[in-house]
Amino acid sequence: MNHITLKKIDESNFIDCFNLKLAAGQEQYVSNPIRSLAQAYVYYNQCVPFGIYAADKMVGYVMVLYDYDEEVYNIWHMMIDCAFQGNGYGKSALLEVLKYITSKPFGNSKTVLMTCNPQNEVAYKLYRQIGFTETGNSDEDEVELGITL
Repeated sequence: MNHITLKKIDESNFIDCFNLKLAAGQEQYVSNPIRSLAQAYVYYNQCVPFGIYAADKMVGYVMVLYDYDEEVYNIWHMMIDCAFQGNGYGKSALLEVLKYITSKPFGNSKTVLMTCNPQNEVAYKLYRQIGFTETGNSDEDEVELGITL
């Protein structure tokens, strides 16, 4: 498995994040990193945006958000740049995100939620492979998946 690291998005790397590109057809499933970073700014007291790095190259982006009302963690906007897809970075990144969440950076929850459009077959299969299961909730065309750590 490819070793990746998560680095918080800050003034030193946000332009690299802006330059990440989705593969054709994926923009219907994942928000552009610029939009995601705007959300991270707004929710700064409950979320952390991360660059996903292979060595010193940013290959993707993910955001961890904590919902204080529901006391659950959420994984938002995970994406791997189109030039780096198919190399196992998504799986490695997801495992690193879950490891980060187990440190309980915002609250004591063991519940992690995310949403995914089932038509985004590669991502959906990956999340299920890691252990996420359908919660029965949905948001428009996306299904909510959850895991207990």
